[in-house]
Amino acid sequence: MPCEHGTISPWLSGMPRAAGPLERDDSADVVVVGAGIAGMSVAYECALQGASVLVLDDGPIGGGETARTTAHLTTALDGRYYKLEQLAGKDGAAVCARSHAEAIARIEAICASEAISCDFQRLDGFLVVPPEEGARAMELLERELEAAGRVGVLCEIVRRAPFAALDSGHCLRFPGQGQFHPSKYLSGLSRAILNRKGRIHTGTHVAHVDDAERPMVRTDSGYSVSAGAVVVATNTPVNDRLVVHTKQAPFRSYVIALRVARGILPTALIWDGYWDSHAIPYHYVRLRSDPMEADELLIVGGEDHVTGREDDGSARWAALEEWARARYPNALDVAYQWSGQIMEPHDEVAYIGRNPGNTHVYTVTGDSGNGMTHGVIAGLMLPALIRGEQHPWLDVYSPSRLPQHAIGHAVVETAHMIAQYRDWVVPRDHSEVERLVPGSGTVIRDRFGRPRAVYKDVNGATNWLSAVCPHLQGIVRWNSCEKSWDCPCHGSRFDCRGRVLNGPANVPLLPVREDGPTSVAESSVEAGTLSG
Repeated sequence: MPCEHGTISPWLSGMPRAAGPLERDDSADVVVVGAGIAGMSVAYECALQGASVLVLDDGPIGGGETARTTAHLTTALDGRYYKLEQLAGKDGAAVCARSHAEAIARIEAICASEAISCDFQRLDGFLVVPPEEGARAMELLERELEAAGRVGVLCEIVRRAPFAALDSGHCLRFPGQGQFHPSKYLSGLSRAILNRKGRIHTGTHVAHVDDAERPMVRTDSGYSVSAGAVVVATNTPVNDRLVVHTKQAPFRSYVIALRVARGILPTALIWDGYWDSHAIPYHYVRLRSDPMEADELLIVGGEDHVTGREDDGSARWAALEEWARARYPNALDVAYQWSGQIMEPHDEVAYIGRNPGNTHVYTVTGDSGNGMTHGVIAGLMLPALIRGEQHPWLDVYSPSRLPQHAIGHAVVETAHMIAQYRDWVVPRDHSEVERLVPGSGTVIRDRFGRPRAVYKDVNGATNWLSAVCPHLQGIVRWNSCEKSWDCPCHGSRFDCRGRVLNGPANVPLLPVREDGPTSVAESSVEAGTLSG
């Protein structure tokens, strides 16, 4: 029985056509696991250079986090450049700036060369200091202006952002930024890959990646694909049990889209953080204009929290709406609301390169709120690495790097992650199941003390699962807005019936009988011997 859906975004209207599942053993020069912006960018660039390419995804093309972005294309990264210089050094920060600028230019060039109509446009972006920072606003702006200049990013201080009702005060203007419709873009990339004899198979779950002289990708349908190289582009790696996941943290970010009358707001990007405090809510704003619709959409995001640690999405959407209406009073009704998952590296730089400990397996993760450009950066880097060449950005983005300057942040996040295992010993009230309303879930302990994830469907029937995440045995929590089970330890997510939505887990939550005996499989999970 299918799971009831969570939220949807406006990008779903431009989804690429469905591709069929893998139905035989196969081989390719490069196998890409994941058909989002990163996987499709890598596949396109490899195919463009003459490699045989095969893309596998268990969902539709672009149906994961790419469909949940707000699709800002920017060199004004979420982490301030004066902080990035401390974390990655001046040269490293300069690589970050240059690579994101080249990624925007690459999207623009591909749109032209492949005749992709995806609403791409260049526009100004404005970085605002939120009022909570107080009298330090000009000091912070000047500090960031100087750091941006040192790494080659063009920007200037202006008196205000170009929105009449937005009292931004002085802010930084970044010219030459970009925005696009991500699903329409992936549709164009899909067409271009297929035109170059690439193959794309959706509805195909990759169960295992074997790194060998000739790597092998194995699917849960029993088919295998041999490859010269494998690229795992699944938002967070599903082939790595621990190493990369100790160097980044998962966050949920919330978004609303309000209708506005066409032409009343200027086309621009707006961001208001982070500056020196992650405690101040971060907001990001853009317009989406569809010529087939009478109104435009004012897209407003932010109100982030660590995945699985809160279940208050409705309050966060309400906070976004309150914030937006105070600054954009001409906004009409809320047309969409959704959330997405961001992987935040401890040093704010993505991981793109050879997977730690592997020879022929590569990974892309750690989007840090700039997933669209990070995905394109992967397409610019990985084909060269696969051919055995060096790349000037390799050291900065290497998944094997040790973020020495971010050790304090890593220790704090690791302590938070370990604290989530307390759910193994916190008792739960079994009567919660009786109080469940249709379409909701809860985690309880059965009469043997085992954690159970219980979902009541719209017909009132209950669905029982082990609440133990098969990655590293965290206890999942119910996400009432997305109707999903989210693990607060490393961000694995499952739909209401236990199917994997997001790694690092790569197998579903185990179905169990109400108060039934423990199965061998469940015992293996709880003992830590079964992993995605």
